[in-house]
Amino acid sequence: QVQLVESGGGLVQPGGSLRLSCAASGSFFSISVMGWYRQAPGKEREVVATINRRGTTDYADSVKGRFTVSRDNAKNTVYLQLNSLKPEDTAVYYCNVRTIVSNDYWGKGTLVTVSS
Repeated sequence: QVQLVESGGGLVQPGGSLRLSCAASGSFFSISVMGWYRQAPGKEREVVATINRRGTTDYADSVKGRFTVSRDNAKNTVYLQLNSLKPEDTAVYYCNVRTIVSNDYWGKGTLVTVSS
């Protein structure tokens, strides 16, 4: 069994910051790519940011310059620093882990609400 435990969501005012964490535990092949996705009400899930084992990152255009993804390979943990948050960033954020044999695992999601 593989478990992804997310934390760090919550309510924040526009312009504020949050830091999300996701720790993977259990038995699995080595992790290749870790990332964050989000799903806003009435919308499809979309990729926010990904990071591979060597630290190469990729971001959705809508979050470039505001969000930063990082990972700790020793802890099988991925982080997402969210700065300059906007109301349109409101969504459930999901952690994703893909192993070197292309198994995909998802967290249960953590809600981020940006509102004054």
